[in-house]
Amino acid sequence: MTDQRLLARRDLLKRGAALALLPAFGTKAHAMKNALSPQALDTLQSAMETHVADGNIAGATWLIHYDGKDHTGSAGTFEMNGAGAPMARDTIFRVASITKPVTAALAMMLVDEGTLTLDGPVDELLPELADRPVLKRIDGPLDDTVPADGPVTLRHLLTMTFGLGAIMVFPEAYPIQTAMREAGVAPSWVLPKMSADAYMKKLAELPLAAHPGETFFYNNGLDVAGILIERATGQRLGTVMKERLLAPLGMKDTDFFVPAEKQDRLPMQYGPDFANGGTAIIAFGPEQGIDFSSPPPMDSGAGGLVTTVDDYAAFCRMMLNDGAWNGKRYLRAETVAEMTRDQLTPAQKSAPNAAMFMDDGGAGWGLGMSVGLKKTRPWLTPGSFGWNGGYGTTAYTDPQNGLIGIFLSQQMMSSPEPTKTYVDFWTKTHEAIG
Repeated sequence: MTDQRLLARRDLLKRGAALALLPAFGTKAHAMKNALSPQALDTLQSAMETHVADGNIAGATWLIHYDGKDHTGSAGTFEMNGAGAPMARDTIFRVASITKPVTAALAMMLVDEGTLTLDGPVDELLPELADRPVLKRIDGPLDDTVPADGPVTLRHLLTMTFGLGAIMVFPEAYPIQTAMREAGVAPSWVLPKMSADAYMKKLAELPLAAHPGETFFYNNGLDVAGILIERATGQRLGTVMKERLLAPLGMKDTDFFVPAEKQDRLPMQYGPDFANGGTAIIAFGPEQGIDFSSPPPMDSGAGGLVTTVDDYAAFCRMMLNDGAWNGKRYLRAETVAEMTRDQLTPAQKSAPNAAMFMDDGGAGWGLGMSVGLKKTRPWLTPGSFGWNGGYGTTAYTDPQNGLIGIFLSQQMMSSPEPTKTYVDFWTKTHEAIG
């Protein structure tokens, strides 16, 4: 393989993993047919133990909710080759892009109460996005622009159509890609290493790659939505999220960092050795830009949360129950319906920068989450919603079957293709419900 092809392969592996970072509980009744199959659950356990033995993952923890009951399971340990503590139900994971639905729900809570608007300009709170120049051509020079044909809205941020994000060209070829990387705002497994205001200043120095509402570009819209929440409330995203959503739902182990007293429950993060071709698996720590031991300079609404299976299930319960849980309403039922419908046009979903995120045409994109249209992947059913996270996580809610599935591991995705562990988890989960 030539040096040029090696470089292209390495860049594809690196960017693919980074972009992925970027899936009776309540009073709502669901028609159930059967309880979970014990045989299928045993098969799921065996499959995950095989993945551990084969070195595909160090370990994982999962939760399946169906027919008013929870099933949880774990396999493996905190470190590769059986080292470290065993995985457990209360293990805390870095969950990457399954942060996005939580950030979107918080933003829509503020819409429901009138603090934010879904379709009004964000210019007052985010003046950095006002009157933006837009590239005439996505591959053109940064100074070859026209004025934006309209303002950016919260809907654009949550549907990731505000004009900037992941550009699916590998290796990097367009000036806007280089400029985003050099500014530290390109989608990556490394979360933004700057304050929210500095992040917005960097965005303000760049032209948009497309007009607001025109084109899907993955990831950055949810980071900007988190900053919009901060400016609307006058609080850090983590603070307002904890007060308004996490604490009321009982999500006691969910935050944007892991405090010292809980760090023994946070396993090592693993991923491909991108610097050397991506074939070997290495530990990712502060030296590689992954550090959740202290509050970050910016709470990433696109990918910054840590959580447990039970904590994340609490969020999913609320969404499954049309925005209410345990006598408290978080979102209007109409708002949940709006969040979980496909918001993109067929042309937007099939465009080069979007198609790989649409699961072979089986998914669309709602407000902050993937929406199932047809079963092209094991986790999709019509009307399901959720997302996958590039640090090794997947979580979807399936109202049609009254099902919630959450799988958390610490094995970073090595490409945009779904991992064997995700596929096996969802295949066995659907076998378990018959």
